[in-house]
Amino acid sequence: MKRVVTALLFASTAFTVPMGVSMAEDAKLAPIADYVKSDVKPWLNDPAIIEAIKAQDAANAKLSEADIDALDKKWRAEVDGSDHAMIDGVLGNALSKFLQEKKESSGGKITEIFVMDAKGLNVGQSDVTSDYWQGDEAKFQKSFGAGKDAVFVDEIEKDELTQTLQSQASVTISDDAGTPIGAITIGVNVDAL
Repeated sequence: MKRVVTALLFASTAFTVPMGVSMAEDAKLAPIADYVKSDVKPWLNDPAIIEAIKAQDAANAKLSEADIDALDKKWRAEVDGSDHAMIDGVLGNALSKFLQEKKESSGGKITEIFVMDAKGLNVGQSDVTSDYWQGDEAKFQKSFGAGKDAVFVDEIEKDELTQTLQSQASVTISDDAGTPIGAITIGVNVDAL
């Protein structure tokens, strides 16, 4: 299936659309970007998010690629196994509780939320993700990797379990000085917009 990718900057209302993407496809993604801009962006500078990312950035500053791979492998094993110590640690932290509240208060518009540090590792999440390291995925590379104020809205897909249309929007999170420190991905239920 052809991958539709749209990126935009909050500072601009123009979309950057790859060659071959029709205006109709662009129009389908615009409401998602608008929702993120109006309903999500206002709480992205909350201290619960900023402080949690800063703390994890400091703690993970010296992780090697091998360390990251080992953490991701451990997470994936826990997803499929009976020991969930690492997952429970993340799901039980203060940031995850904050994100769970944001999801619940969205009226069904948000299907999932997860925050990543500067290496693309999960800091907090509303629901369990299939992996711990997002740094190798477009959601991280086209938000955090694109710099301050970047937003990446991924293609709309049908969730086979819920039979709803969903997309993921990812946003770079910056500190008070404007330095990118991490990113957030929000699963958006397109049918609820």
